[in-house]
Amino acid sequence: MNDSSIVTNSESSFASLESPTSAYLHIPFCRRRCFYCDFAVSVVGDRKHGDNSTMIQDYVKILCQEIAQESVSSNISPLKTVFFGGGTPSLLSVNQLGEILHLVDKKLGIATDAEISMEVDPGTFDQEKLQGFLDLGVNRISLGVQVFQDKLLQLAGRSHTVNEIFSAINIIEKTGIKNWSLDLISGLPEQTLEDWEYSLKTLLKINPNHISIYDLIVEDKTPFSRYYTPGEFPLPTEEATAQMYRLAQQLLTQAGYEHYEISNYAKPGFQCQHNLVYWKKQPYYGFGMGAASYLQGYRLTRPRKRQEYYAWVNGNYSYNIAEFVDTTQEKLLETLMLGFRLAEGINLEYLSQQFGAETLAQILTILTPFHQQGLVRFLDIHKHPIDKILQPDLNQGFMRLTDPDGFLVSNQVLSTLFAELSEL
Repeated sequence: MNDSSIVTNSESSFASLESPTSAYLHIPFCRRRCFYCDFAVSVVGDRKHGDNSTMIQDYVKILCQEIAQESVSSNISPLKTVFFGGGTPSLLSVNQLGEILHLVDKKLGIATDAEISMEVDPGTFDQEKLQGFLDLGVNRISLGVQVFQDKLLQLAGRSHTVNEIFSAINIIEKTGIKNWSLDLISGLPEQTLEDWEYSLKTLLKINPNHISIYDLIVEDKTPFSRYYTPGEFPLPTEEATAQMYRLAQQLLTQAGYEHYEISNYAKPGFQCQHNLVYWKKQPYYGFGMGAASYLQGYRLTRPRKRQEYYAWVNGNYSYNIAEFVDTTQEKLLETLMLGFRLAEGINLEYLSQQFGAETLAQILTILTPFHQQGLVRFLDIHKHPIDKILQPDLNQGFMRLTDPDGFLVSNQVLSTLFAELSEL
């Protein structure tokens, strides 16, 4: 049974004993809402950005107010990762980003070697603006591309063109920044395997050091949910999207990218350290509209609507945002769900220590059919495959989903685990 509490504008009741070293800051503004998007965003149009938008100015003020109100312990550790997500953070002016970063450093501290990431969209920055962000300390850029066909960009509701994509890449390359990522989406309406292969091969010519590959999910209450049914034309079939996933894995790993997470690839040394915090279930701060924190076993989610978020920061709106997720059952299921996203898998010794040898044995029994089908792999402490997974002393080593077939059926593996473990 989850425990929850009414929280106003303070997280001091949940200050983590383990000091978070990561912070996420949500910048919700977009020029328009993509047809597949269910994020907490506010649309400002093509002409509004940064200092010429009262809406953005007001939000920056309230966001800084929330950061300033954060209760922290005296022995706080400096942040090792900071992530500006959205929305489109590159709609901020350099001065606005500087104001936020200065306050984060003053309040929480930012390590000198911290990874500071920022999501940017084509058409929302020029070289001077991007260089201004880098001069403030941003050292990792994530460029939202999605596809390299104008028709598919329009069908997805994106606000940029293919020409703007290449202009943005040219700007990034001129700055000399090495740690930058490019996003693609598969499974879009009318997208063919040939379209997808073209996008992948174009991406490989560009040669970023990090790549995120997402499969379209038709979320409730989005335009796509009204227009389309998953698996039915003009959306690709499930078989077609599986082919797209396999093709991406094949081409990218052959090109030297490590498939380190179910949706992410990186060259050596360029894994996204901030996202690894989420996948390894480490604590983190979250600030901004709809953002979540994870502190001392509590996940704290802010209001998704801008005016309600403003009222909450000002103490004028009580909002049930605190959910305790570290009951033994919740902790086990989340450990399995997040751990199976990673190529390194889940540490068996950790599972045994945290949840007991009997629970580990039950997990191994449940996973036996998937192991026999080549979808789950068990490794010893040296990462060598283990054939007989039910040997009595198998309480060390790792278990992971195979790539790509295991990753493709991750939902099936997890739903089986969740169903059978809940009955034990």
